[in-house]
Amino acid sequence: MWNKHRSKWFSAFLVLLLLLSACSNLSGGETKQEGNKSKKKEKTEEVKVFTISDFSDTVKNDEELIDDGILNYALETASPFEGTLNYNFYQGNPDAEVLQFFDRSLFKRNEDHEITNDGAATYELSDDNKTITITIRDNVYWHDGKPVTADDVKFSYEIIGSPDYEGVRYGELQRSIVGMEEYHEGKADDISGIKIIDEKTLSITHKEANPSLLTGIWSYATPRHYLGDVPISEMMHSDKIRVNPIGFGPFKVKKIVPGESVEYERFDDYWEGKPKLKGVILKVVNPNVAIAALKKGEFDISTFPSGQINEIKDASNVQLLGIIDSVYQYIGFKLGHYDKDKEENVMDRPKLQNKNLRQAIAYALDNETIGKRMYHGLLYLGNSIIIPYYPKYHDESLEAYGYDPEKAKALLDEAGYIDVNGDGYREDPDGNEFTLTYLQSGGTDALEAKAQKYLEYWKDIGLKVELKDGRTHDFNSFSDQMKTDDPGVEIFSGAWSTGASVDPSGIHGKHSQFNYPRFVDERSEELLKKGISPEAFDMDYRKAVYKEWQALMHEEAYLVPTHYRIDVTAVNKRVKNFTVDSKKINWHEVGLTKEKPEVDK
Repeated sequence: MWNKHRSKWFSAFLVLLLLLSACSNLSGGETKQEGNKSKKKEKTEEVKVFTISDFSDTVKNDEELIDDGILNYALETASPFEGTLNYNFYQGNPDAEVLQFFDRSLFKRNEDHEITNDGAATYELSDDNKTITITIRDNVYWHDGKPVTADDVKFSYEIIGSPDYEGVRYGELQRSIVGMEEYHEGKADDISGIKIIDEKTLSITHKEANPSLLTGIWSYATPRHYLGDVPISEMMHSDKIRVNPIGFGPFKVKKIVPGESVEYERFDDYWEGKPKLKGVILKVVNPNVAIAALKKGEFDISTFPSGQINEIKDASNVQLLGIIDSVYQYIGFKLGHYDKDKEENVMDRPKLQNKNLRQAIAYALDNETIGKRMYHGLLYLGNSIIIPYYPKYHDESLEAYGYDPEKAKALLDEAGYIDVNGDGYREDPDGNEFTLTYLQSGGTDALEAKAQKYLEYWKDIGLKVELKDGRTHDFNSFSDQMKTDDPGVEIFSGAWSTGASVDPSGIHGKHSQFNYPRFVDERSEELLKKGISPEAFDMDYRKAVYKEWQALMHEEAYLVPTHYRIDVTAVNKRVKNFTVDSKKINWHEVGLTKEKPEVDK
């Protein structure tokens, strides 16, 4: 088994090396070689590099819908989904994909990611911007027939703010609610800033006006009548969340095979109208077989590894939809741990706290070529933690950490990392052997090859870096090691879906459990607070604050963006009314125009 896997990695690595060797001529061309007084012309392989203009975000299908279709949805992942099927507790994207069919946010959003009054609830903001009043529509029901109430919304805040809460949603916006800190510390039995006005209406008052309220508000209800008898300390692991969850979305959960599949059935009393589909069957599919399954018509909707787009771009039975994703990939550096008692990050690991070392590690990587050669441009070089998904705040002028091995070597020399014994690897400033451990998730040939290429890049600048446990790790293992601050992890690759709010404090703040590098900086905290201050309602002020913060994060390089992503989804041509734009998707309108899926010819 070990030899088989090693052979697979090595083969993928050779493929990557061949691809990267052609990087000087992405669009094809010719070279000349001298030999025996003759010239030989050699063509390099042409590589198609995609841009967002190559894709629509919505399917085109003018045929009539059939009645009672069953849609087959692929959850493309190399790991089982965790099964934490409640918005207050889930952490990974696989669980979010399961949740989207049976539970929803109370609000819909506009193009600026702000909540609107078009969803299951409406809102009104007070003149001082401190109090938001939420009213739930009369025709919104849980799947067991009970109405969704204002008390259900309050219950979500009580769960997240509870001293017994085990999740990661207790952030700055929750802390700022009047009375929340007292409740969280166990000094009060209720959150004084949350008032029930009537069965369908409640108000939430914050200590200060916050411009992130309309993008970052926690907008999920939790059925108190269903989950209220479960202790909050046990809720995340209860069967009522993992086996028999309920929501108020367009489909009800009929059956779950933990980690593998979910069968949904239509919820006739969905507030926006009876869904067109009779049901949805979601199944986990391994990334390496996703395209083959799509061509056979086994799934109606599926993502697939970006590097394999050439294998499906000409398939006759699918449409490819694309969108600029709210995701960035990065490399990060473990600088400390999360102190659960103090609920804050602590920088107490000295090994990677030299800024020059971190910058050198970033400059060693040729991520631009990897994005073009391995992923056909669907991954492209990132320059900032505030991503183009927020065009008003993203700083396009910030220079990315591009491939510059000579600069990397100079930074290491300056920091005192020198090859003392002549073995090709640098020792630390005290002359001791210096080895770093790198954690990366795997599951596809491209990811395995990318990991090996990163190790080679670092070797080229004299750094000895080894894969954690000698291999890549599946998503669940990767996530566990991040959350628990595994002492064996020093460098890691990951990806963040940033969500609707531009406010970075939920991921990068001192108190955020999602701050996996555990980086803490006084100036960063000051800027993050300014970004959500009453003054930040002035957009020019807020833009200036976040521009300064982006520059600071770029300089500190504790977490370095490597790629932004064009997210591409393959959709069977029998699907109608589907879009990959999460702000526009209406699952109750999605339907099928043929009884059987189309198959590639």
